[in-house]
Amino acid sequence: MKRLSRFVLSLLLCFATIGAGVSHAAENVTVNGSTTVLPVAQASAEAFMKMNPGVNISISGGGSGNGIKALIDKSTDIANASRFIKDSEVKQAIEKGVYPVPHRIAIDCIVPIVHPSNPISGLSIEQMSLIYQGKIANWKEVGGPNMTIVVVSRDTSSGTYEIWEERILHKQKVTPKAQLQASNGAVNQTVSKNKYAIGYIGLGYLNSEVKGLKVNGIEASADTALSGVYPIARPLFMFTNGWPSGLTAKYINFIVSPKGQEIMKDEGFVPIY
Repeated sequence: MKRLSRFVLSLLLCFATIGAGVSHAAENVTVNGSTTVLPVAQASAEAFMKMNPGVNISISGGGSGNGIKALIDKSTDIANASRFIKDSEVKQAIEKGVYPVPHRIAIDCIVPIVHPSNPISGLSIEQMSLIYQGKIANWKEVGGPNMTIVVVSRDTSSGTYEIWEERILHKQKVTPKAQLQASNGAVNQTVSKNKYAIGYIGLGYLNSEVKGLKVNGIEASADTALSGVYPIARPLFMFTNGWPSGLTAKYINFIVSPKGQEIMKDEGFVPIY
């Protein structure tokens, strides 16, 4: 994952305390961004609101890029992201007086998926790269049936797509024949209904309607994610404008607390502790 330059990181550290004075509505928090983070954000918000009557946390998806854009535009309190913030986004934020602070809330694996009837059990990174570029177009080329591969991918506003582009495609373009979907759930549903499709989703979205594939012979799991062995593991983030205060701080503190991390685990993601 691309890291911030030392200069930009220094700016974040210098200005985080300035952003700490940002005021929020007394009993309301808005959250926007990654569809990967969406289910854990919703589940933790429900638990938090039960513990704090009168509190309202409104959550919407739309992709990591859209969440960070909303934070920059000051239209959300928290931006959910399944990738780290880009240098260019930090620059835009600072120009608008916004100083993004990252809060790591869980670890996730991006899992390639196929229809349960597909005999393939795993693919290498190179095979998946060629499939998504359209250079491998038939399942028989990777040990499957003699049928055309239906490529299902995420749109470019997705943080999951950006990790996939970096680690699988190596910055090459997705085949123009790919079916683009706006969320993990849409990818899961599309692949579950097509015997010859391939897609990729966050670990928390994996269910019996699709089959997860091993990557380079390694299965996605909490152990392989935490050890760094699984090649497409990544942290999940919430970003705030400066160090959070008030209700926003309480909500994020709840998420990283033992009870909040248990929710992460229940939703199929990997707790950070």
